[in-house]
Amino acid sequence: MAENAGKKMKRSQINEIILSAMDFCKALQFHLPPFAFWSVDQWRAAGHEYDEIRDNRLGWDVTDYGTGEFERVGLVLFTIRNGNAKRPDRYPKSYCEKIMIVSEDQLCPDHHHREKREDIINRGGGELIIEVCNATADKELLDTPVVLSIDGRVVEVPAGSTISLRPGESVTLPPYLHHKFWGKSSKGPVLTGEVSTVNDDETDNVFIPEVPRFPGIDEDEPPVHLLCWEYPSAAD
Repeated sequence: MAENAGKKMKRSQINEIILSAMDFCKALQFHLPPFAFWSVDQWRAAGHEYDEIRDNRLGWDVTDYGTGEFERVGLVLFTIRNGNAKRPDRYPKSYCEKIMIVSEDQLCPDHHHREKREDIINRGGGELIIEVCNATADKELLDTPVVLSIDGRVVEVPAGSTISLRPGESVTLPPYLHHKFWGKSSKGPVLTGEVSTVNDDETDNVFIPEVPRFPGIDEDEPPVHLLCWEYPSAAD
């Protein structure tokens, strides 16, 4: 997986995005855990009792996929809980939960997962549009019908179809179900939930074409809140 390639995001932009995401969650009465609001100094003082957060990359995640155009192609996420496929003895959770904020016409680019099965849920706000097709282990995209479970109802749609999720609606995306999504024009940003098997952004994402999952950062100002891959080692 390509990382830290492409254009850099400015730290000032990341700070603004996270603060705006906090406000949006508050407006929709979605309550984030306490560590969502921690300062850099609080992380520096945190001991090994918080290693689950560090090791499993819980917390804020902001990316523009190397485009330099976050408003057009990008995503802000907060991972609330997650297991660890590499360390199941220490972190036995077999599941993950995230919240994502998808703006109008803001694209999360074409990708699928090798292992992860996920429910994508519209938790509130606008409408989420998802385009789907089947893929193979050789990164071939297929022109075959796609079978989906939408709120427990099995449907079959042609390859390349889009589905729309209104608040409260959800769809299950199995491994090798290729997809991209964005917020519908004129409907406002979407508070998007993800409930899945364990998430591993290092090895499980397949982007076509390949894009960097994590951005490089231009440190034009200090961070207000750290991203999930930036935590310092335990203080004790």
